[in-house]
Amino acid sequence: MKITSAKVIVTSPTRNFVTLKITTDEGVTGIGDATLNGRELSVATYLSDHIVPLLIDRHPANIEDTWQFLYRSGYWRRGPVTMAAIAAVDMALWDIKGKVAGMPVYQLLGGASRRGLATYGHASGRDTEEIFDSIRSEQEHGYTAIRVQSSVPGITALYGVAAQPQSSGERYDYEPAQRAALPAEEDWDTRAYMRHIPSVFEAVRNEFGPELPLLHDGHHRMTPIQAAKLGKSLEPYDLFWLEDCTPAENQDALRLVRQHTTQPLAIGEVFNTIWDIKDLISEQLIDYVRCASTHFGGISPLKKVMDYAAMYQVKSGFHGPTDVSPVGFAAQMHVGMAIHNFGLQEYMPHSEKTNQVFLQNMTFENGLLHPSDTPGLGVEIDEDEAEKYEYANAYLPYNRLADGTVHDW
Repeated sequence: MKITSAKVIVTSPTRNFVTLKITTDEGVTGIGDATLNGRELSVATYLSDHIVPLLIDRHPANIEDTWQFLYRSGYWRRGPVTMAAIAAVDMALWDIKGKVAGMPVYQLLGGASRRGLATYGHASGRDTEEIFDSIRSEQEHGYTAIRVQSSVPGITALYGVAAQPQSSGERYDYEPAQRAALPAEEDWDTRAYMRHIPSVFEAVRNEFGPELPLLHDGHHRMTPIQAAKLGKSLEPYDLFWLEDCTPAENQDALRLVRQHTTQPLAIGEVFNTIWDIKDLISEQLIDYVRCASTHFGGISPLKKVMDYAAMYQVKSGFHGPTDVSPVGFAAQMHVGMAIHNFGLQEYMPHSEKTNQVFLQNMTFENGLLHPSDTPGLGVEIDEDEAEKYEYANAYLPYNRLADGTVHDW
């Protein structure tokens, strides 16, 4: 068997996605996710111009060799564009291998370690009543753990608050990215945020009791000492984790945070390789790995990093919002099914249009996700449907402080 073609598909059913479809001489196809939020065309070009020509006539079964070839032969390693492109190839090859074997990918990774993947949903609001209503809605949909985000008095628009109007006045597939020629500018005040958030969790705990697992995303906006202070102030409310409390590229920052709070920490959604997170794992500075299959090079390296993390009792918390396509999401579900040190899976359902483009077999029942026992990844792309939706410029917003300084987002 050999690869005879590889096609890059860009589609935008309520948001932009980049998909690689690989076909073999025996007619077996596999798909992989290469979506990079706000920089999708960079990866599409990288694939079309630099990766696809290298795949023709390669044996699709040699997944590890192909991964190492694409990573090492280009000389310029790492980075989100490179790793998203490699991820798409890796996923597609695992998809093919599963179809040839007649097995779901998680069986090829060692088999199921659980019945399904525990998930958390996203609740938010402009005040406590909206937050309470949002939490109840998520529980009614089957979520057994909830991420809580809140508006903050004095901040006009804040990431993660679904009820809050976006700058464009229109939501973009359940996240703050917007279709526009330029990214939207938003405001930020760290001190106001840090004063307000503990009171939100106090109210939520008083309303819902001590048993409900609660999470919160700081979205890289705090300095290390600010993150430490927030983590300490949230300890009475027993969070399952505090996510992205400070910019993730500075691994030393987490040492300072760890010195001052016992709050469990999760990080890694913007990481691209093991080199971004290995010290955080080996020094036990975090508790949950947030890396996403699409941005971390695919199934192969994600499984490896979790095997490494298992030695330090660090668990998975894979990134799973709508900027990971159904293909990428399925890929990390298969990893989550197989590894022993699974923790919790973020799950944000895609739009109806997206689900018409990407035909899926996964299930979500009794709070547990399952990728299905369909051979391969369990996702196919309807190319005719995908062609209906042309690429459209879309960007995440960015922040400025009161004095005009650009701040972390």
